[in-house]
Amino acid sequence: MKQYPVAPEGWPFISLALVISIILLMIKPWLAVFGLIPFIFFCFFFRNPARNGPESPHELLSPADGRVMSVTRLDHVEDLDGPAVCITIFLSLFNVHINRAPISGKVYTRRYRPGKYLPAFKSHASELNERNTIGIDAGNRKVLVNQITGFIARRIVCDVTPGDTVRQRARFGMIRFGSCTELICPADVQIKVQVGDKVRAGQTVMAAFPESVSSGPVVTEP
Repeated sequence: MKQYPVAPEGWPFISLALVISIILLMIKPWLAVFGLIPFIFFCFFFRNPARNGPESPHELLSPADGRVMSVTRLDHVEDLDGPAVCITIFLSLFNVHINRAPISGKVYTRRYRPGKYLPAFKSHASELNERNTIGIDAGNRKVLVNQITGFIARRIVCDVTPGDTVRQRARFGMIRFGSCTELICPADVQIKVQVGDKVRAGQTVMAAFPESVSSGPVVTEP
């Protein structure tokens, strides 16, 4: 996918704000500020910075920018055929909202589930809110990413479908205006982050598979 400095999903908002600014400018110059402020905000919110680097096949990179809200062990996840670890990332309005693939592989599942629009920082929001799930098969390893809406976020964008191949760090979607993203990986990974850490999509190492395990934080129980 072609890299744009501003995500295409933001173009309609930016264009509308620009048109309003021009109209207000023609009425009275000082009124243009009421269109310029949202124009600047939309350019900032929909920013799409490049996240480049070498592939790390034994590491899982963050699928989103934000702050780690929780690291939780799950007894069984059907899509992973066993126990797992769920790392939950909260995205504020000021974070980049592009979702990126944590590892290279083939998309083997995609599921949409309607739901509520509770604030994303609430502990039960991930269970009740609208969500989209994709699964990536990286050979002998599978991981899941959940895109979850929040109180302000009302639109999930997902660019991939089952059968598509994704590359680590590549964009696969976004969530508009504040949200939550979950990375669910097999229980035998070594977690590299802890609650409160700030993470960046396609840059922060969230977990490592056994081939490259080294010391790191211990997973917290729910």
